[in-house]
Amino acid sequence: MTQSDIKDRSGIDAPFPELVRCRPDRRVTGFAPGGKVRTHQFGTNHSVFRGRGMEFDESRAYQPGDDVRSIDWRVTARTGSMHTKLFHEERERPVLILLDLRSSMRFGTRKQFKSSLASAIAARLAWTGIDGGDRVGGFINAPGGVQVFPASRNRAAMLRFLKAVSENGRIGDAGEVPETPLYLTIDRMRKASRPGTLVFVISDFADFDDRCERSLKRISLHAHVTNILIHDPLDAALPINGGQKISDGQSVTALSAIGRSGQKKHADSFESRRTRLKVLCSNRGMAFLDLATGDEADEALHPHRRNARARSNSRRKAA
Repeated sequence: MTQSDIKDRSGIDAPFPELVRCRPDRRVTGFAPGGKVRTHQFGTNHSVFRGRGMEFDESRAYQPGDDVRSIDWRVTARTGSMHTKLFHEERERPVLILLDLRSSMRFGTRKQFKSSLASAIAARLAWTGIDGGDRVGGFINAPGGVQVFPASRNRAAMLRFLKAVSENGRIGDAGEVPETPLYLTIDRMRKASRPGTLVFVISDFADFDDRCERSLKRISLHAHVTNILIHDPLDAALPINGGQKISDGQSVTALSAIGRSGQKKHADSFESRRTRLKVLCSNRGMAFLDLATGDEADEALHPHRRNARARSNSRRKAA
């Protein structure tokens, strides 16, 4: 399938104007801080560091070297001993987005390709960070190599990142080009991140293995990681009696030729990968979210709402 063969590219590519329009409601700005995260939130940032800031935290006994301008005279008068005020120091939180646009992401059987959904999610996360005053950067893992965009609070720099997302996400005749394993990209991002960085990994985790697991463990030691698994219904299960054909751009295979054992192996492989990633996230304090090609990119910004809807649907089915 060549670019000229595709008439309607809606849901296939991620045009730059569409990524610009992915800007969420301005009330959704910034990412909330605080410890290891099992999900992410949005709102005003306050760092765990204490210093001279705008928000009062607490008073404690005066210690030699404390700024005399911070003495809490009311507590001092009430207790009879010198006390000083402590404040939360407001600081920006760097946000790094790893977007996987390799060949396995260039597939979809619902309303969009995995690469298109992942690009839209990356754009929404980037806008959320920039609108909240965060420094936003990214790593785009695409056929041919990895592009790095240092974290910046500059809107123009963020738009350059979105432009690169659009260009790398365009589906065409890529041919035989080298691809960088996911674990190596995570390692590069770990070296570029500092303690407290908010990291998003958006991928189908097609090559999730022991090396990738170790890389995620290492980066989770000092960063707050959210892993977003992008998948298609055919990743999870192939049609039992399907006469359809699938292609990787080079060869074509009829689904009926795979056989029952091959279909079961395919389904088991996906479920094993998904479960392993989910357990790793739970054990290491990372957030986990999975989205299918039939879902909306906005659901990545509202994981609580999405989980509540899933529980409600499960209860209705049980009833």
